[in-house]
Amino acid sequence: MDFFSTSNILVHIPLGAGGYDLSWIEAIGTLAGLLCIWLASLEKTSNYFFGLINVTLFAVIFFQIQLYASLLLQIFFFAANIYGWYAWSRKTEDRQAELKIRWLSLSGVLSWGAICVVAIAVMTVYIDGVFAFLTSITVSALGGAGINVAMPQLSPDAFPFWDSTMMVLSIVAMILMTRKYVENWLLWVVIDVISVVIFASQGVYAMALEYAILTLIALNGSWLWVKGARENHSRPLSSAQ
Repeated sequence: MDFFSTSNILVHIPLGAGGYDLSWIEAIGTLAGLLCIWLASLEKTSNYFFGLINVTLFAVIFFQIQLYASLLLQIFFFAANIYGWYAWSRKTEDRQAELKIRWLSLSGVLSWGAICVVAIAVMTVYIDGVFAFLTSITVSALGGAGINVAMPQLSPDAFPFWDSTMMVLSIVAMILMTRKYVENWLLWVVIDVISVVIFASQGVYAMALEYAILTLIALNGSWLWVKGARENHSRPLSSAQ
């Protein structure tokens, strides 16, 4: 089990103040995440296999570093990957994919936009309380499973608005991806750009580089899916999709 320890370092990356120690589990989880996003941009259902590896390994990482609220979020992403795998695998009677790449309707854009705005506003104000609540639930659940862990000492969020924005948009983007809506890539681009800026400002240049790569993949995914939607005769902001 030492292989899955965050102390099992693969390489020291000489970027930023003091550099960055990349563990084996983080390296494999990150690689799986990159493959997941790349395959999703190509509309390959196999992306969800790597997505499951990514969220599972990152759940193990978050457990070890006591980020229990983030661990709980990985459970959501795990379930979303399972659903996405199922939804993307469904075929019509002539063996064609049942779900097609398409744009959200105007009403869909307005609805999801409103949800994002309200959720981000609420999370920005209550993010510390929400994460404390999620952490408490996770600690209780782990205790019920026979895993004794102490409630960690939580620090106030350093970037409440940006962290709230990334969390809410990540959840929405994942949901939209499972339904093959083009807008999911536009959200991933926003999320990745914010991540690059935040990690770079904190001097964590290795993570900033990772998200810069993810930004390029998301931009490529946007371009490919816009083309795919056009081929499926779907137009942005139409009255119905």
